[in-house]
Amino acid sequence: MRYTFLGPSGTFTESALLSIPETHTSERFPSPTVPAAFRALLLDQADAAMVPIENSVEGGVSATLDSIAREKSLRIIREVLVPIEFSLVARKNINLDDIQRVSTHSHAWAQIRQWAEQHIPQADYVPEQSTAAAAMGLLENHPTYDAAVCAPAVAQNNPELTVLAENIGDNKQAVTRFILVAKNPVIPEPTGADKTTLVVPLPQDEPGALLNLLEQFSTRGINLSRIESRPTGQFLGSYFFSIDADGHLFESRMQDALRGLHRISPQLTFLGSYPRALYEKNTVDPVHADKAFSQAEQWVKSLLQ
Repeated sequence: MRYTFLGPSGTFTESALLSIPETHTSERFPSPTVPAAFRALLLDQADAAMVPIENSVEGGVSATLDSIAREKSLRIIREVLVPIEFSLVARKNINLDDIQRVSTHSHAWAQIRQWAEQHIPQADYVPEQSTAAAAMGLLENHPTYDAAVCAPAVAQNNPELTVLAENIGDNKQAVTRFILVAKNPVIPEPTGADKTTLVVPLPQDEPGALLNLLEQFSTRGINLSRIESRPTGQFLGSYFFSIDADGHLFESRMQDALRGLHRISPQLTFLGSYPRALYEKNTVDPVHADKAFSQAEQWVKSLLQ
């Protein structure tokens, strides 16, 4: 297996990938952006890609949500949760008061904003593709900023960097969710602790349009653990919904819900059914169990005989 991840080396995304034991002995290489990681999959340069999709503080990662929504052949096969801790690093040991510009990923900056306002209020934010890329930028001949916010491992692996402050996140319990994506993979078998990810365009902008979509889940006893709206980019007011639903494609209730969704929104995209990272068993009411669907189908068939 060949794996790619949002790089460079030292990102939280690489940590998420390395949490999977089988990746330790496989080929791994960084991609500069999420779209680049997906492009490596589509060009068969990699077999799977690890990318961030959601943060407990900042919410969904728009680059991932938008990119994966456009690619019909990509599927999520696994998710990983990584606790997040940030350090402030610099090329030389300077005082916090001397920092005029600091760089990091936008999600990282959102998670240390209060700390920054308190300790380096004079510093301007410079966005970068990843936290590790921001730290590596300090090692260039003429860096355009004075400090970077990154994972502690980056400073540990690069002695040229000096740690100015540790554990600077505003929320010490922050967690980021990462997904392992592959091209047209075999759907993992259900475990009883699964989730299904979908992209559902809003078919018509009218009263009750979203309710019609949500009812396809609620009437079948399916809980939604995440729902986010994203613009399609076609025109103002055109949106799709990125949805995580508790359950697996191989379950009758999920198949029935997808049939209902397809009638309402034929352009919906199935992005995979896979085990939940915390392996918490999904609770299914008896009236929504496979047995109940099977019995109902047999009863209807008996009426047609």
